[in-house]
Amino acid sequence: MESAVAALTVSQKTKSRVLLVDDHPLLRQGITELVNGESNLEICGEAGNIQDAFTLAGQLTPDLIIIDVSLSGNNGIELMKNLSSKYPSISLLAYSMHDETIYAERALRAGARGYVMKQADPEVLLSAIHEVLSGKTYLSKQMSEHLVDKLVGAGASTARTGSPIEKLSDRELEVLQLMGQGLGTSQIADKLYLSVKTIETYREHLKQKLDLATGQELLRYAIEWSLAQSAGQQVNHP
Repeated sequence: MESAVAALTVSQKTKSRVLLVDDHPLLRQGITELVNGESNLEICGEAGNIQDAFTLAGQLTPDLIIIDVSLSGNNGIELMKNLSSKYPSISLLAYSMHDETIYAERALRAGARGYVMKQADPEVLLSAIHEVLSGKTYLSKQMSEHLVDKLVGAGASTARTGSPIEKLSDRELEVLQLMGQGLGTSQIADKLYLSVKTIETYREHLKQKLDLATGQELLRYAIEWSLAQSAGQQVNHP
């Protein structure tokens, strides 16, 4: 009996435990089925918001957490920062519909070990999961080349292909995204637990960094950028 129990325990330990954080139930269901179909992986929990994600991370101590970057704005980035600080032994994998040239580097700085676009084939997500669990970093070939261009080719290549969005801080990007979703200044302040004055300051920073003269131009840019992101495109100028 003891040997059977021991064998069962060893067998159970061969499966890496994955916590899934995404606010779309249907997507969570699909990923759960995909991951649980692997003999060495299992979804140990699901969360649809930041609070539940942080709680489950402490309770379940998974080997890997897959996090939607655009969770409630782009608070997935903030969640990664907090998780990597409190639970450095847990690997993080960013999963997003948004342009990897804008979000992947931010996710890596926040503590993620990889970034996968939601438009990618299911096999790509599984490959990324295995890469990150093995201690490696996963990025698409295109994103890897983009980062190499920034590090090695500095000048011309980056200036030619870079987006002004890359100049924004994580919080500025979050404010821009919420503006694009139709939220006003006071609504954004409430959502981010910041003062209206602070949001107004971020709006001024956005106008300066995006080279926009008025608040109306900024709003138009935010809406166009948000729509382009949803369509998988990129906007460099309003």
